Amino acid sequence: MLVCDCDGVLIDSETIAADVLVRELEARWPGVAVRPIVMPLLGLRTERVLGGASARAGRALADSDIEAIRRSVEAAAVEAPIVDGIDAALAQVDLTIACASNSRRHYVDAALRRTGLKRFFGERLFCADGVARPKPAPDVYLAAAHTLGVAPSRCLVVEDSATGVTAAAAAGMTVLGFIGGGHTSPSQVDALRGIGAQWVATGAVQPY
Repeated sequence: MLVCDCDGVLIDSETIAADVLVRELEARWPGVAVRPIVMPLLGLRTERVLGGASARAGRALADSDIEAIRRSVEAAAVEAPIVDGIDAALAQVDLTIACASNSRRHYVDAALRRTGLKRFFGERLFCADGVARPKPAPDVYLAAAHTLGVAPSRCLVVEDSATGVTAAAAAGMTVLGFIGGGHTSPSQVDALRGIGAQWVATGAVQPY
């Protein structure tokens, strides 16, 4: 079975999400260099990104701020384009394909429907709001394997973030790191391999 992360693998949304996070936090924390704080946290749930950013910046966020920022991020990210070539790549896969995301299911479903990628996944969507612990815990990947009746050792995961690679490796799955999204760079190859990716691909077709 092939299991794909959503943001940064299917939908090229991570740069958009990062820009919204930075803009929203800069408006609330004048004088704080927000971008260097936010970028290493991408891949975590938005709530955890905001919690981590608050701790690192030494600034507080009200619950109402967290919810408002989360909604702003989702509203922008759901309009993002697909990762270049991913539709053609998925069309060539002769395996069951599932999606395992740290985002909420309603967002993932809306993004995949809008981009036309939903046809590859059907209802095989496993999201952070449906498990006890989000990535980097393995719960969402284990839920996919259990629900679809596939042993974790027979699953190949495509992930773009350290958070996701850690989760998939902890689930006992084979991991293909992916740096084909607009937010990634070749410098991430060694980092993803170092935490469990057996291979790293620079695009939707050709492995690195």
